[in-house]
Amino acid sequence: MKKLLEGSQAIAQVVNLCRPGVISAYPITPQTHIVEDLAKIAADGEASFEFVRTESEFAAASVILGASATGVRAYSATTSQGLLLMTEVIYNIAGMNLPVVLTCANRAVSAPINIWNDQQDAYSVRDAGWIMFFANDIQEAVDLHILAFKVAESVGLPVMVNMDGFYLTHTVGEVDIPDQKLVDKFLKKQSRDLGSFLDVKNPKTFGYLATPKEYQDMRMQLDAKIKKAKNQEIKKAMQEFEKVFGRKLSLTREYKLKDAKTVFVSTGSIFGTTREAVDLLRLKGKKVGICNLNLLRPFPDDEIVKKLKGTKKIIVLNRAISLGTEGILTTEIKKALYGKHKIEIQDEIIGLGGRDIRVEELVNLV
Repeated sequence: MKKLLEGSQAIAQVVNLCRPGVISAYPITPQTHIVEDLAKIAADGEASFEFVRTESEFAAASVILGASATGVRAYSATTSQGLLLMTEVIYNIAGMNLPVVLTCANRAVSAPINIWNDQQDAYSVRDAGWIMFFANDIQEAVDLHILAFKVAESVGLPVMVNMDGFYLTHTVGEVDIPDQKLVDKFLKKQSRDLGSFLDVKNPKTFGYLATPKEYQDMRMQLDAKIKKAKNQEIKKAMQEFEKVFGRKLSLTREYKLKDAKTVFVSTGSIFGTTREAVDLLRLKGKKVGICNLNLLRPFPDDEIVKKLKGTKKIIVLNRAISLGTEGILTTEIKKALYGKHKIEIQDEIIGLGGRDIRVEELVNLV
């Protein structure tokens, strides 16, 4: 069913369709509308999940960790300082291999205080062990949440769906909200092996003290599991998603890339603005294209190498910076291309703290 919805409303509706057992969150701009709507759905008796109000994001993350550890489908949403307050638990959720799903409404990190959009929050926890998706538009954000629950439970790892704050959370657009029967068909009932969750009849220990002899091996096992997920569970889930819902999801989204000599590389909702810049540049005879990443972790190295073959120059549009070095996405791209292609790489930091990204600015970068 197509509806005209604010991005946050659409996410609340689709999360409810995924039938979580426990939702816990603490309100923080620009995430608040998501959890407000979910709380209302629960209060109106239109949901089967338990909504747990907490005193902080740290507590909310702890609640969904505990819920998931008992075999319950669990969900939360946060942003910026809230995500950073969750950091200790974010690492624990991944280390315990718990299939939690979390929405990050991307927002700048203090100080100075700023409530507007960039992607510094999510990039700051990219090494925690979560699978990380980025949405280009509201429809893709909706679809990625359904996919996230499928992937999380197939792999046995947490998944973070990132959507740019305000640009996607607070804008209104036409969204296809799928039928409950289709979502149920795609997700099915959560199935977890005995031993992957707490059970009084089969006692297990989660997050125990690992000695120096064990710790590195366990972290490397987690690393291997995340990398393996890209070519197995994630791609498989995307193919199944298209069969069930008729919409395609992929690791990257491209625009006029086949003959491009200069390519913009980015993540998130900037795709729309960049597309307008490319159209203008094409009218001027410039062979320019876009490669927008929908997946940050595991990083789609092979796909990047394949997509950028034949490109002479790439301009990496970073909305997060590793202070003292360069844009974080630039570092990721350099690593992927090292020893594969000889391409000039231009590192650009744009749109931090919600600063306008104008078409003319992107044209001038070329």
